[in-house]
Amino acid sequence: MTKKHLRTIHSFVKRQGRLTSGQELALETQWSIYGIDYSEDPLDFEELFTQNAETILEIGFGNGDSLWKMAQASPEKNFIGIEVHRPGVGHILRLIEDSDCENLRVSNQDAIDVLQHQIPDHSLDRVQLFFPDPWHKRKHNKRRIVQDAFIRQLAKKLKPGGIFHMATDWKDYAQHMLTTLNHCELFNNLSDNNTFVPKPDARPTTKFEKRGHRLGHGVWDLLFETK
Repeated sequence: MTKKHLRTIHSFVKRQGRLTSGQELALETQWSIYGIDYSEDPLDFEELFTQNAETILEIGFGNGDSLWKMAQASPEKNFIGIEVHRPGVGHILRLIEDSDCENLRVSNQDAIDVLQHQIPDHSLDRVQLFFPDPWHKRKHNKRRIVQDAFIRQLAKKLKPGGIFHMATDWKDYAQHMLTTLNHCELFNNLSDNNTFVPKPDARPTTKFEKRGHRLGHGVWDLLFETK
């Protein structure tokens, strides 16, 4: 009898898109410097960066503009970005190359795999999840990355008192995030009324977000702290 394998439900669709010549060149020349090759061995942050410092992980950085701006604004901190779409990885590598941004490293792997194998327990000071795919159709809600198993894994990777910062422009997903985190005994909500927080100044406003504001879309930020 053939043993059946459970299908992994991904929180993303890997739309690779077309690489520009600049993105392709950046991947060829800069990956060996700023890229994180995937393996099942935990990373050594002191070896990965040139400084022993607060470490921030962003999951799904898109084209990387906002993550790069944050790394530029805080050179005393270390930043790791994860993105499955190669054009976005190529774009941020170009930004890093042009600015000599030494405190930023990137991964082109499924974040679940990276968290499970490469991020040591209790090693992160902050995790950022900005505008993840909302999977807005009810039948697709199970694909949303913010689920109980995910946040429990995240809690293991954050230091005590570490921060999980989420942002979304889908009200339904914002409520889902809020309910899921509020019901998890591993996190405390940092808002005054156990709901959402004003947009922190440290989170850059993206072009996508500005366009949403012009169209009247709302944006919800959530801040939770590990116990």
